Amino acid sequence: MKKDTIEFEDIIGRYFTLNINDQNYRIYVEEAGSGIPLICLHTAGSDGRQFRHILNDKKITEKYRVIVFDLPWHGKSNPPLGFQNLDYKLTTSFYKQIIMSFCHKYSLEKPVIMGCSMGGRVVLHLALEQNEYFRAVIALEGSDKLEPYYDLDWLYRPDVHGGMVQAAFVSSQIAPQSPDEFRHETLWHYMQGGPGVFKGDLYFYWHDGDFDDRSSLIDTSICPVYLLSGEYDCSCTPEKTMETASRIKGSKAKIIKGVGHFPMSENPELFKSYIHPILNEILEKV
Repeated sequence: MKKDTIEFEDIIGRYFTLNINDQNYRIYVEEAGSGIPLICLHTAGSDGRQFRHILNDKKITEKYRVIVFDLPWHGKSNPPLGFQNLDYKLTTSFYKQIIMSFCHKYSLEKPVIMGCSMGGRVVLHLALEQNEYFRAVIALEGSDKLEPYYDLDWLYRPDVHGGMVQAAFVSSQIAPQSPDEFRHETLWHYMQGGPGVFKGDLYFYWHDGDFDDRSSLIDTSICPVYLLSGEYDCSCTPEKTMETASRIKGSKAKIIKGVGHFPMSENPELFKSYIHPILNEILEKV
């Protein structure tokens, strides 16, 4: 009997322990390709699976070493020891610590960093504070100032299915044109989030991470800044993205037609038509 051949994806997934402030975190990371490191940061309440289409894109992995990790408390990464007695709340300081500790643990040299939503906001902080370290930052759906519009109490109630509520909230941020296959995959990630994690992430995204008073200090001649936002994003709206771009002199911003808040996962082929030119431009400066 002839055996079927298994066609494995090129993605490699592994675990390692990251120590931050004397606390150990078991971190799950996936990577593919070789070349310039490209770190990808997932959105609030989700995990690194959002970037699987980037990890599997040979046009990117031929030149870039794509690295995607789940933040502590997210996806396959563990919460810290004693998490059952903790109230998770992502602060700007801790978020930056996680990223920089990860980069140094991995011994990455001049990486590019791309984040979406809360990941898109934190990379702007890094463009200012770590501009000699990062080769470039790409902010997807990332602005320097946002206003809350969810009732966060719904995100952590014992009498409500938190995952279903989370998916319902973010479903409005996906463009109507996005393929159903990828729309529901994106929402599935949100349905699996741990209790209180999405709410804890939004502390950074809506409150602690405001950056509009300092974003104008970013020197794009040292660390180039690219901003991409979906036409149908009702969270980080196109207007918010363009306002942010106007404060960051030399930044390059584009609005992606026919996509929402999750471009890399809700409509990957359309997203690639925008991200390929940016990554090629970064390569030309090497």
